[in-house]
Amino acid sequence: MSATLIWILAVLLAIGLYLSWTAGRLDRLHTRIDAARAALDAQLLRRASVAQELATSKVLDPAASIVLYEAAHAARQAEEEQREVAESELSQALRAVFADAQQLEGVRVAPGGEAAARELTEAVRRVPMARRFHNDAVGAARRLREHRKVRWFRLAGHAPFPLAFEMDDEAPAALLDRAT
Repeated sequence: MSATLIWILAVLLAIGLYLSWTAGRLDRLHTRIDAARAALDAQLLRRASVAQELATSKVLDPAASIVLYEAAHAARQAEEEQREVAESELSQALRAVFADAQQLEGVRVAPGGEAAARELTEAVRRVPMARRFHNDAVGAARRLREHRKVRWFRLAGHAPFPLAFEMDDEAPAALLDRAT
């Protein structure tokens, strides 16, 4: 009888350790999501700031400046529910403004324009990477949260279900052509 009790306790201990390890893994994934979201937010803010600076620098034509400024301002001021749409609109505005490589060349020849173009190129290139890291972390957490053991034992606690950040992050071809 005592041997059976020891085996039952050993099995319960093993199950408890496994569930604890799974909960810890889920917690680490949620921490990774938070860090990836902070990095994504920083890259989006940087892109919007650089675009806004460029729009107010008077190196673009007035119509392009207005389009770019308003899209960048909207992206910086967007509430969380509208953020994906506002960031997508900034991507579209960047593609519209820099659809013509001449516009980028006009920026480059202006005083300080080469540095501004380089900074914009870096910002535009980093956004898709940061979004991919964030969405990969979200995907891993969602896959783990879908397991029965996580649902039955409520291992996710009260953490909100992670959501991917979906936006249009295609960079203007003129910026990418020049960077490579």
